Amino acid sequence: MNGLVLGGTSSGVGKTVATLACIRALSDAGYDVQPAKAGPDFIDPSHHRAVAGRPSRTLDCWLQGEDGIRRNYARSEGDICLVEGVMGLYDGDGSSTAMVAEALDLPVVLVVDASAGMESVAATVLGFREYAATAGRDIDVVGVLAQRAHGGRHEQGIREALPDGIAFLGRIPPRGDLEIPGRHLGLHMGDESPLDDDALAAASEHIDTERIVELARSPPPATESPERPRTDARIAVASDAAFCFAYPATVERLRERANVVTFAPTAGDDLPNCDGVYLPGGYPELHAEALADSSALDSIETRAADGLPVFGECGGLMALGETLTTVDGDSYEMAGVLPAAFEMCERYQALDHVRLRARRKTLTADTDGILRGHEFHYSSADVDSDARFAFDVERGDGIADGTDGLTEYQTLGTYCHVHPANGAFDGFVDSL
Repeated sequence: MNGLVLGGTSSGVGKTVATLACIRALSDAGYDVQPAKAGPDFIDPSHHRAVAGRPSRTLDCWLQGEDGIRRNYARSEGDICLVEGVMGLYDGDGSSTAMVAEALDLPVVLVVDASAGMESVAATVLGFREYAATAGRDIDVVGVLAQRAHGGRHEQGIREALPDGIAFLGRIPPRGDLEIPGRHLGLHMGDESPLDDDALAAASEHIDTERIVELARSPPPATESPERPRTDARIAVASDAAFCFAYPATVERLRERANVVTFAPTAGDDLPNCDGVYLPGGYPELHAEALADSSALDSIETRAADGLPVFGECGGLMALGETLTTVDGDSYEMAGVLPAAFEMCERYQALDHVRLRARRKTLTADTDGILRGHEFHYSSADVDSDARFAFDVERGDGIADGTDGLTEYQTLGTYCHVHPANGAFDGFVDSL
């Protein structure tokens, strides 16, 4: 499938809105669009899904490696893939937008804030294109999307100033109803605060869809991943507003190797009959009262003490702890499986790509095994003195004192989000 990358000049330039407008424009023109996101984000992809009607693929060199990225891309469906970048085009040592574009050999369309410029927009695009050559990067900047640009003389001035080989692919008008509200961890989720449909439709009218299709190209072929046998295990995956940070590829991999049943703890669902539990990240702090009253957490506490394997990531880790205290100072009892109390903070406590080394065999790694992941959280952990940890942190912050992976019984909780490309979820299935 042909695709291209929408890279930004910086964070906050409006990549998400530009990507959504392109998805809408291509969809209205009759194309089946596969969205994707460079980097480990869960939130922007939720907006992609709301507009495209299908899950957005996660493409991250640190989490997946180049082969993993190509395999994940190859699982996509549609006529064209639009990859939204992360931060500025060249920013990020673990997995930048440029690194993803290089791994897939996809052309780059630069999203530029044109609110106060015309020729300066052209100079910016030229600088980003020329920087690739001087830095020895194989980046092909082929076009520009002018964010917050008016029509008429403003648009014409940008068009005329662009250097040869850079296509003007459209503009996003400056409208207040094209803003997505934010909070800690980023924007609101796509099902909470979707862009106004009429505003998005109006913005999409200024996108040159046929030129986008002409510029897109296909990546190198992916190598085959090793086959793993399917099991009869039944895995319960929490899926609701409190546990909404699960990569589509993770659930796909679990379904390939086991029977998956979902449940919603905040909606009153009890824990289904299962051989293992996966609690993804999300916003347990926004639903702490509902979780405190959840029969599912009570069941997890009981079943975990009986040896049921339970794996919790970030928000899932917090829900497995003893208590969760909100920024307002309200404290709620959680499952009580892991010996730690969690408290929300005003500022983020960790944000980085992570490398963990297993101290012993765990649900997700063998002894001395390496896991690559990502952490981004606003909570801190007060861990009991006798707590046991499964991982040493070689990059990142972890839970406490250079360690991560709180473990008790057959339960593992970590601040680190992992991707199935590194084998963590195969390990989980094999441990059941």
